[in-house]
Amino acid sequence: MRSSFENCIRCTICVEECPAFKANPEYPGPKQAGPDAERFRLDGVETVDKWITLCTQCKRCDYACPYGVDPSKLILKAQIRYVTENGRTLPQVLFANFHYVAVLGSMFSVITNVITSSVLIKRLLRSIGLRSDIPFPRFRFRTLQRFRNQSAVHKPVAAAAKPRKVAFFHGCYLNSNAPDEGRMILAVLEHFGIRVVVPKQICCGLPALGNGDLAKARGFATENSKELAKYVDEGWDIIYSCTSCGRTLIYDYPEILGTDEGNRISENTWNLYEYLLLLRDERRIEFEFKPVKRVISYHIPCHLRGRGVPYPAGDIIRQIPGIELHIQDENCCGFSGSYGFKEKNKHTTDTLGRIAVESLTKANPQAIISDCGSCRMQISNFTDTAVVDPIQVLCEALGIRTSVAGG
Repeated sequence: MRSSFENCIRCTICVEECPAFKANPEYPGPKQAGPDAERFRLDGVETVDKWITLCTQCKRCDYACPYGVDPSKLILKAQIRYVTENGRTLPQVLFANFHYVAVLGSMFSVITNVITSSVLIKRLLRSIGLRSDIPFPRFRFRTLQRFRNQSAVHKPVAAAAKPRKVAFFHGCYLNSNAPDEGRMILAVLEHFGIRVVVPKQICCGLPALGNGDLAKARGFATENSKELAKYVDEGWDIIYSCTSCGRTLIYDYPEILGTDEGNRISENTWNLYEYLLLLRDERRIEFEFKPVKRVISYHIPCHLRGRGVPYPAGDIIRQIPGIELHIQDENCCGFSGSYGFKEKNKHTTDTLGRIAVESLTKANPQAIISDCGSCRMQISNFTDTAVVDPIQVLCEALGIRTSVAGG
């Protein structure tokens, strides 16, 4: 149970942990933007300053607070209020509705990928406030939703007498932009004798929240909860790999839905690697890894740190013989989904990205891993080192042959 903002004693620990404050002098930090500003609002100050939009919603301030205050939640409410009072920009409308963009983008992926990489479209994107100097994520026709039964080629181990059942929440990026990694996840779960389904789902709602559209976010959450709650009620666990999607299901759904369904989903949702560690500890599965000789740097996504088990993928991968793993959890990559695609945030995003990559490459890794697709995109902008999903390393160590579907 988090405490009231009135418990803030102005210690500034949250400010010390804030990436945006370090990179952008225009942002006053989470203490002023959160608890301090909330006190002014209680005193009758009605306006919300524009700098409130400079917060990346990385949540590091929440994790850092020794008194249980959630500055990011106060800031998010102020961001939504600012957008409501001042109107939504075209980029905010675009990203709040990115689910529909992704559906269309993947449906017509051949055309979409050509168009989004053209010079003319890049100029158009910049004219509406989006960045044109970084690549737009490529869309795939063979999405997880469209080809749910296709997974990697593997030999499953013997299932337990009563196998665990999981429903996989893949999120937008893994569905439309990186479905092969999604199929690897399905293969790993099946390898351990876990029964897995990919339920019908839409965007978790986080992009809508981050772009000031609470009604849209609640609509997405409501639609997902109808499907996910059915699985929970039938004894299925919900598994995610996208750390931002998972954080939304666990921490945001109970509040924005305000229903028992939201609470049940929150209480039965697990990070993929956290779940595998749990089953290992319960002696339901065993890790039998082949040697993988590689130096790997692991970038910890900000939205993973609040789960209390900050390195579940790292805890598994470091058990693989031959792996030399270097964990980097001190730096935010600065991208934060749609935040990083906006031209006004370029300086903050790039400054933080360079800092993170400098730390990641000190060990001269042969690969960099991160659970978050947004983080991987950002890191790839500043290094030639391969940046991959941890599931690729796990598949290699388990001897799971992966088939790239293409398209």
